Amino acid sequence: MVSLKDISRQCNVSIATVSKAMNNRGDISRETKERICKVAKELGYLPNSSARALKTNRTYNLGVLFVDEANSGLTHSYFSHVLDSFRRGAEEKGYDITFISKHAGNNTLSYYEHSKYRGVDGVVVACVNFEADEVKELINGNIPVVTIDFVFDNRTCVLSDNVYGMEELVTYIIGQGHEKIAYVHGADSSVTQNRLGSFFRTMKRFDIPVRDEYILEGDYHAPDVSAKLTEKLLSLKDRPTCIIYPDDFSCIGGINVIEAHGLTIPDDISVAGYDGQRIARVIEPKIATYRQNAEELGRMAAIKLVELIEQPKSALIERVVVKGELIRGKSVLKCK
Repeated sequence: MVSLKDISRQCNVSIATVSKAMNNRGDISRETKERICKVAKELGYLPNSSARALKTNRTYNLGVLFVDEANSGLTHSYFSHVLDSFRRGAEEKGYDITFISKHAGNNTLSYYEHSKYRGVDGVVVACVNFEADEVKELINGNIPVVTIDFVFDNRTCVLSDNVYGMEELVTYIIGQGHEKIAYVHGADSSVTQNRLGSFFRTMKRFDIPVRDEYILEGDYHAPDVSAKLTEKLLSLKDRPTCIIYPDDFSCIGGINVIEAHGLTIPDDISVAGYDGQRIARVIEPKIATYRQNAEELGRMAAIKLVELIEQPKSALIERVVVKGELIRGKSVLKCK
């Protein structure tokens, strides 16, 4: 196995200089660093993670707690992109990732216990029941934690600007002449509350009344639920001219029902989604939606978690808000 000593001998520099180059330190010249790294690669040098952990008292491993109710895991059309970006951000900082669960072999552990068992340096938490006792145990423990789309006073969080996003989407729909706007929102959560509050506030700003029968609770990432609720909206004597769904995937369930009734989108009724996933861009007509910046959410979560780990005295507990962009799909037609 190639060692730092072998590289130092080949480059005719000290072992300390080789170590600085391997750790990307700034107190050696760029030319020296590049020459050492080139020789290390040619010799087939690989750093020893165990030795690195002993030296720094870190495992360079980040935990990921992600448990959605639909059990979609990494097939989730939105969070899979967030977590993939988090993974890439972690790798750029020299960290691996481990998924946190309640199981370790035949043993059942809490999320906090499993994080301790795996020895992770920190945990990112996304798409879980944040009110669950086992989640609060992790949040209140002594492991650095960053949450995504949920705020705890004592933890850093990275948030998609759901208030701004819904305001942009509703303003666009109203600008197309719609006033009879229905909203099939997701299950109760801080994300839902922010989007729903923004919906009502935007409608009020334009002096447009919101009908109670137009506001229905559905679920995220659940086209079957959206389909049933769309049936209910279409059966109304005075049906809406536009329906907003909790996400693009759920919007598909509504589209299927609308078309099954012999109606055309957007000529007979308009629809809009949320998230800006690929499916919204590949179907016809393309779905009007608000694209959340999943790439930036995951990247910032990785950056902030590593800061908490490596700079515990200077890292701030903060809220990082990430904006996305409105996608003016053709599923919303100017209301006649």
